[in-house]
Amino acid sequence: MSILVLAGQTHMPHGTPPPLDHPLGLHQLPQAAADLVLHGDLTGKYAVGSYSKLSADKRSVVLRPDRQGESDHGHRITAAIACHVARLGGTFDQLMHLLMPPDHQGGHHARTIELRSGHARARDYVHRVWANACSAISSSVAVESRHHAHEDLASLRDRIETTPWRGERGRTALRVLRAHLNFAETAGGRQHAASERQAAEEAGISRQTLRRAYEGVLKPGGWLRRLRVGHGIEGSTWYLDDGHAHRTVSSSSHYRTTQFPPDRDLEEWSAPETTVTADIDSTVISRLMGHDAFAHRGLGSPGLMVIGALHLRPGQTAKELITTASVSRATAYRTLQRLAAHGVVHRNGTTWALAPHALESISQSHAQTPLSERQAEWSWDPIAQHYATAGIAAQRKALHATERVAYRQPLEQLSEHRSKALVIVRDGRQILVPTPRGDDIPPGWQLPGGAVLNPTTGRIAPEWRVATDGRLILITPADQRTYDELVAAHAEAVNEWESAA
Repeated sequence: MSILVLAGQTHMPHGTPPPLDHPLGLHQLPQAAADLVLHGDLTGKYAVGSYSKLSADKRSVVLRPDRQGESDHGHRITAAIACHVARLGGTFDQLMHLLMPPDHQGGHHARTIELRSGHARARDYVHRVWANACSAISSSVAVESRHHAHEDLASLRDRIETTPWRGERGRTALRVLRAHLNFAETAGGRQHAASERQAAEEAGISRQTLRRAYEGVLKPGGWLRRLRVGHGIEGSTWYLDDGHAHRTVSSSSHYRTTQFPPDRDLEEWSAPETTVTADIDSTVISRLMGHDAFAHRGLGSPGLMVIGALHLRPGQTAKELITTASVSRATAYRTLQRLAAHGVVHRNGTTWALAPHALESISQSHAQTPLSERQAEWSWDPIAQHYATAGIAAQRKALHATERVAYRQPLEQLSEHRSKALVIVRDGRQILVPTPRGDDIPPGWQLPGGAVLNPTTGRIAPEWRVATDGRLILITPADQRTYDELVAAHAEAVNEWESAA
């Protein structure tokens, strides 16, 4: 049964949800979605990582079995089509009408399951894909303009600031999350690009600590996702989420210890369901966390949390800071004493507040200021010298620069197709003669459009093509892909290899 709208039917505006009992026409889908349904994945966009995987040593890439690779590739195409239908407000039956016609290449995977296991098994599979697509679309936010994107990021910042970040792991995760929020605000949306080294320098922590915070707190908590691993001079692609996986961030400390003191009003130990929400100014934390004074051996993350809480609401008691700053009672008193010893906070009876000169220093700091110039006006540098943490940020930055050079050097050699050369001695001098490659061809053999001239017959060799890097590609009779598809597959394979490396 064809799903194309017959002539004479009323055409609906683009993006308008169709009636629930009406088949979804291809003209109602975006152009990219319609091409995906009709022709499948011609560009190889959904093939990245489907046909290969990391080996056991995590250093090399090995091929997956053909059937497994095709299944994974087909599943990604099916999921993409389901997301397009769910975004338009379609139904499960309309998705089935798009996948099952034999002339729609996008539904090849679902029809293969139907052929092997029956219609009921194929319908159950598509139903699971549809449920996941509806869940993903309902939990995502459609950003229509740059102003809307800034409102969305401001709402996310409020959610971060009112979430209790318990324990040292939670506070470190907050620094990493706030660093990525800075990158997202610069990019103008939740999806942004940044390398691990950039995020570590912005958060004022080591790269290893950043990885532990991401793998142990942010990723399982649903706050941050890595969409694509960076390679070469490109950073990784990240996406900031709302943290729906866990409402609160718990530390590795055990419950019913001094980390969570009993609540006298509730007469019970505090739990994620009964804990009052936190209340901090994360913008202040993001401006201060890169300074040496707030390194691990210095004031640390507890100092950032207390300063952020007092900057938002001055005149809090130590008991109130336990909740607003998400710190334990012992950590709150110890941090307040440290800050008071350096003149950052002062005490008025039972309440604490930031010193006026500390407020002036914080207000004069701007997020656009370079990391090396932030907070150099006041007393943060002497505090870093007092705790012997001065220069840690500069050392970390120098280490990252050295690692970047060591990482990019082999990539440059690979891009230039460097190989071992033959050394000959002529007139007492050593001369390097590069080893010729078997797929190098003279420029006279290359014709416009990527065709290759056979010098023997003087005619075009139909089984050979010239790739974008000037190398030969042999198209065998068993390979039914076009030259453009081969070029796209080659680019995706190179991208996947560099990402894994």
